[in-house]
Amino acid sequence: MTRELEPLPLTGERTVPGVPEENYWFRRHEIAYLALLEHCADARVLEAGCGEGYGAQVIADVAERVVALDYDELTCAHVAKAYPGIDTARGNLASLPLGTSTVDVVVNFQVIEHLWDQPGFLRECLRVLRPGGRLLISTPNRITFSPGRDTPLNPFHTRELAPSELDSLLSGAGFVTERLLGLHHGPRLRELDAAHGGSIIDAQVKVVLGDGVWPPGLLRDIGSITASDFVLSPEDLDASLDLVAVAVRP
Repeated sequence: MTRELEPLPLTGERTVPGVPEENYWFRRHEIAYLALLEHCADARVLEAGCGEGYGAQVIADVAERVVALDYDELTCAHVAKAYPGIDTARGNLASLPLGTSTVDVVVNFQVIEHLWDQPGFLRECLRVLRPGGRLLISTPNRITFSPGRDTPLNPFHTRELAPSELDSLLSGAGFVTERLLGLHHGPRLRELDAAHGGSIIDAQVKVVLGDGVWPPGLLRDIGSITASDFVLSPEDLDASLDLVAVAVRP
């Protein structure tokens, strides 16, 4: 899709497409949409916390209907203009503005770690889903992002979750976890890790916290990353970077 719009500003958390320096994070988010897209086919989908809207557009290509919900007014206005085929709504995730049993799928990627009332949000997801509907959710793995800490290192996060904690939250809200996967670097990204001192993530953080000047080789390698360079697997969950779950409303 060709868009003549200014991209949303980077916030330090929300990733946006089309920014070379942001491509690693964008592709890392994109893989969750692509890997779980089959669950959205011909479905009525709510994306709770839609961000820039690129993911809602991916879903809209296969879904019957997509409602993109976000609390931020600027974000909602951007999504409505950039992706006119998507229904956009502004609302609080603590009280989803949808009726009971009205959607087939709720998508919530890289959002729950920002919420103060995570159990309450999951109960709201259960409420708006029809029986047999699915919640698709991703979140950073606490064990790798904030090891040994209850308080996240990331100041934008309220609570990060370990694999067992995410599973317990889902079951406590009334869901049945169908799949719990971990996101890892695939072979090519592991090669890039080695080429950049052991971690391409640390290499990026060093630039951002330093003088902000991107070495050409690092920027080139980041720009070459695709979603297929990441792997989702049920193995070695504790060592994963992100957690991805498919949960079913009984």
